Amino acid sequence: MPKFVDRDGVKLAYDTAGRGAPAIVLVHGWAGDRSYFAPQFEHFASRHAVVALDLRGHGDSDRPQPGSGVYEFGALCDDVLAVSAAAGCDRPVVVGHSMGGLVALAGAARAGAVRAAVMIDPAPIVNANIKAYLGQAADAVEADDDGSWRAGFVSGMFLPTDAARRDEIISGMTTQPPAIAAALVRAMARFDGASALGAVEVPLLSIGSAVPNDIAADLRRACPTITIGQTVGSGHFNQLEVPDQVHAMIERFLSINQL
Repeated sequence: MPKFVDRDGVKLAYDTAGRGAPAIVLVHGWAGDRSYFAPQFEHFASRHAVVALDLRGHGDSDRPQPGSGVYEFGALCDDVLAVSAAAGCDRPVVVGHSMGGLVALAGAARAGAVRAAVMIDPAPIVNANIKAYLGQAADAVEADDDGSWRAGFVSGMFLPTDAARRDEIISGMTTQPPAIAAALVRAMARFDGASALGAVEVPLLSIGSAVPNDIAADLRRACPTITIGQTVGSGHFNQLEVPDQVHAMIERFLSINQL
């Protein structure tokens, strides 16, 4: 059973395991839940305190109605830091997948908030064309009462060879209330990733997949100190499809930065 913390009336669910510094906080992506980091939760708990949470609007956490700022990245980052504090994690390493990568970046851009951040195949950060597409797609998401549009959208995140939880992910990511899903897509489109990258003063790692997203050169231009890697043979859910590759890159990142 998950633990819960209340932040300003929003109940947030999370799991904890392991011991050891630095603590690692795992943040899932759009329309997912904390189980999307199951391999990393198990792997890193052998040597670190690990926390996996459900962001507001997801999983076992509360689903407040969209409104001014409710699903913006400032609120999502505050939720992650509140869970981290409740779990006794001081300045954790925040690891986020997809939309969760932007949450991790938002935390890294806050002075003194986190020790380091890892973005696993993050949602668009500086790619203006993809961010514009997301802004337009939000209306389709909000009208997607039967989930068919989202099922097609999520299907495009996989390589033909991807197998890990594929059908489960496609069906599961269509069950979020459309209004909440659309609010989060709009927040991703509005997120000022370039400014966030420019404010980062802690170690930052981005692990891409074979699905094109932001161009590495654009990320380096905005944040010259960023470390960039890429998994081989996996689509967007590379933390599930090729977890050993992801684990090795994170472990090396922690080691070379003496974290």
